[in-house]
Amino acid sequence: MNQIDDTSRNSIFLVDETANPAPLGLCAFGMTTMALSLHNVGVIALGSPILAMAILYGGIAQIIAGILEWKKNNTFGFVTFVSFGFFWVSFAAIAMLPVLGLAKAPGPVEIAAFLSVWGLFAIGLFICTFRMHRILQVTFLAVVLLVALLVAADLSGNAFILTLGGLMGLVAGGLALYIGLGQVINEVYGDRVVPV
Repeated sequence: MNQIDDTSRNSIFLVDETANPAPLGLCAFGMTTMALSLHNVGVIALGSPILAMAILYGGIAQIIAGILEWKKNNTFGFVTFVSFGFFWVSFAAIAMLPVLGLAKAPGPVEIAAFLSVWGLFAIGLFICTFRMHRILQVTFLAVVLLVALLVAADLSGNAFILTLGGLMGLVAGGLALYIGLGQVINEVYGDRVVPV
């Protein structure tokens, strides 16, 4: 940040010349959600590519983006990215701890409870988006529906509902990726090339 001295009013203004961290957080959330959703629709296995992405990109990259949003005084971005970053780290830990012998594998009810708490959080963020861009509202609505479908799939054991959840995850992740890349494209071109 550079300081500008306005001697006519004897005040100093700070000019923020740092990059927008939101595209990083949006792309990290979107791509990681899409990767897991490919598993939920039955295309790929839940293996090291998804877990590594959950820890490093969905997790750590989103946490970094959230901390940078804090620096920009954006409470919504800070809370959203840091929270979802730790969601992905937690998701990876849930999958890895039983394999490492550090905890027992969770049952469907435990996973449903875990996801339900995150669903409540997503509903709160969705309410916030009523004061934001329409595409962000649709994205968070898709996240809420995604979580609801995954909870229903865990509680019912119904593979079709899980597939629907995977499809909704592809939509939610795709929308987040669209917004993130759209912001970068618009900044690079200096124009509103992508409507976001």
